[in-house]
Amino acid sequence: MSDHSGLSALFINTSLKKRSAESHTKLLLNASANIMAGQGVAVEMVHLLDHEVPPGVYPDMTEHGWDRDDWPMLWDKVRAANILVIGTPLWLGEESSTCRVLIERLYAMSGELNDKGQSVFYGKVGGCVVTGNEDGIKHAAMTLGFALNHLGYTIPPQADCGWIGEAGPGPSYGDEGEDGSKAGFDNGFTARNTTIMSWNLMHMAHLLRSGIPSDGNDRTALDGVTLDHRSPGSSA
Repeated sequence: MSDHSGLSALFINTSLKKRSAESHTKLLLNASANIMAGQGVAVEMVHLLDHEVPPGVYPDMTEHGWDRDDWPMLWDKVRAANILVIGTPLWLGEESSTCRVLIERLYAMSGELNDKGQSVFYGKVGGCVVTGNEDGIKHAAMTLGFALNHLGYTIPPQADCGWIGEAGPGPSYGDEGEDGSKAGFDNGFTARNTTIMSWNLMHMAHLLRSGIPSDGNDRTALDGVTLDHRSPGSSA
C-alpha cells in the first residue's frame, strides 16, 4: 500500500449556509476527509463563507475597490496543499454561486509559476463533492473538473462523488428521518464513489510527489515558440 503520510489535503466547502455546522455538504466532505486522515494525510476544512472572499479574477481584490479580501490568506493554504477537494450543493442543477467565486479566485492565480516554470497548480490533484435534492451531480463535476484541470490540477480517475435525493422538495444529505436514520448515509453508490475518489486522489498525489516533468511545459522557455505544420515525417 502506498505511503500517503506527508501529503496534505484542503477541503473547501462552498455551501450557501452561513454557518458551517448547518451545511449538509460538509457531512460528505467530512467522510472523504476522514478516509484521507486515516491514511496519514494532513487534512484541513475551510468553509468559504466564514471568510470575506469577493468575486473577481485578481489575486487581491482590495486593489480593485473592495474593502476586504481574505483570499490571499486562503491562497497560502491552497498553494501548500497537494490535494484540493471542492464541495458544493446544487441549485437549479448548477454549483453554488459561492463555488463560482472560488473558481474565479483560483483562476486569478493562473499566472503564478512554480520553480520549474510551470503553472503553480502542476503536481497538485483535484476532485469535487456534490450534494442536493435535484439532478446535476455529473454536470457540476464536469464543470469543476474542467476548471481545475485547465488551471493545471491533475484529475485522477473518478475524482467526484455526490448524493441527491428524490427530485423536488425533500430531505438533504444527513437530515434525520422519523426512524432516526440519516438521509443518504445508507446509500451504497455514494459510499463507494466517495471511497474511490478519496483513494484515487491520494494515489495520484503520491505519484506526483516530485511534480510533473517540465519538458515542453516550461512557460518561461516557450516565448516565441513556433509550430511545425508539415505532415509528420515530412522532410520538406
